[in-house]
Amino acid sequence: MMKSQKSTEHEQSSCLYLVATPIGNLEDMTMRAIRILKEVDIIAAEDTRNTKKLCNYFEVSTPLISYHDHNLQAGGEKLLELLREGKRIALVSDAGLPCISDPGADIAAKAVKEGFAVVPIPGANAALSALIASGLTTQPFFFYGFLSRNKKERKIEIEKLQKRQESVILYESPHRLKESLRDMQSIIEGSRKIVLARELTKKFEEFLRGTINEAVVWVEQAEIRGEFCIVLEGNETASDTVEETQWWAELTLEEHVDQLIAEKQYTSKEAIKEVAIQRGLSKREVYQNYHVD
Repeated sequence: MMKSQKSTEHEQSSCLYLVATPIGNLEDMTMRAIRILKEVDIIAAEDTRNTKKLCNYFEVSTPLISYHDHNLQAGGEKLLELLREGKRIALVSDAGLPCISDPGADIAAKAVKEGFAVVPIPGANAALSALIASGLTTQPFFFYGFLSRNKKERKIEIEKLQKRQESVILYESPHRLKESLRDMQSIIEGSRKIVLARELTKKFEEFLRGTINEAVVWVEQAEIRGEFCIVLEGNETASDTVEETQWWAELTLEEHVDQLIAEKQYTSKEAIKEVAIQRGLSKREVYQNYHVD
């Protein structure tokens, strides 16, 4: 049976609000987000120092609690305990929407599982902002997030992504951008269109539009600063992936991972990443299902 959540009915009871924060320009903070931050009992922040500055700017005095990748279990249990006590919590990321390439996805899933209301408070988002201004096809699109830091694993990811027909959205840090673009050039045809968006919504926002070959030339010559969002043109000549993936349709996530390990001699990390790409799931979701006790 489907479970219904009527969000407005939970405004005075236990609720986890997923609140978007600006990705660079404070003017992108919504009036609703400010109100929610002021009204909740606790704000759970990825970095309390950054969030404190935001709260001070908008005159928000709500207490802060830390919740990040390094305290997922302990921090998550603390938040669940607060929800059980009837508290209302606002979860914020350092910038943008919580749960997108962000530890918030874990607590949101646990809160839903326990029957608590989880309510989105939308706002700025780097991936969609880059996509709509890229000049590339906006529908359909495939969001992947950050590529692996490991060169071998990153190439496996790019090999899979280059076959997708949709526009592909990636995040990349300035110190790994050069390596990632070089790896793309070694796997994908250099004439494929690509857009690099950096410093989105900030004073020095910049869009670099061209081909993969041109992007590699640029990255070799330029001073690389700021976080990047990459939009890669889809592979229009790729065959439909439905037939290619039918072999795993009847497998569980665990069986799918195990089969790749057995047949292709992948490590568990490599297999989990490939399963995530093939099924269109997050790596975190596959990892959690595969390593469940």
